[in-house]
Amino acid sequence: MLRDKLALAQKDASKEEDPVRFCTLRLVHAAIKDRDLAHRANGKDPVSDDDIAGILFQMLKQRKESSRLYEEKGRPDLAAQERQEMAVIREFLPAQLPEDKIREVCASVVEETGAQGLRDMGRCIETLKDRYSGQMDFSKASGVVKDMLK
Repeated sequence: MLRDKLALAQKDASKEEDPVRFCTLRLVHAAIKDRDLAHRANGKDPVSDDDIAGILFQMLKQRKESSRLYEEKGRPDLAAQERQEMAVIREFLPAQLPEDKIREVCASVVEETGAQGLRDMGRCIETLKDRYSGQMDFSKASGVVKDMLK
């Protein structure tokens, strides 16, 4: 389903002659195709919507880092391009939980799993990933859980 939305958006961007949007979506398709090939080589099914969301999150993270680096190096033009690409990628990501909701969810998972210390952190994060895949930034959630378990 997400794959179809991306293909349709790329087709529309081509018709509208929106080069940033078109190129970004073409890069997304290339990343999905690479992952499909890797799955096929390992005898797995084609990538699912959850896998595609993971790819999108990874691409978003890369662009955030690139944008930050370009800003630091005095290249605001390239940083702006990265931010434009981030906006395109965000359109296809599921809605993210706000930070206060992430804290609330992490607290309930810590309590539910009976986590006592940092050694139980992996179990908490695993539970969060099972329940909220694609809905939160797990690097933030990891920090919240770590603070709760100290």
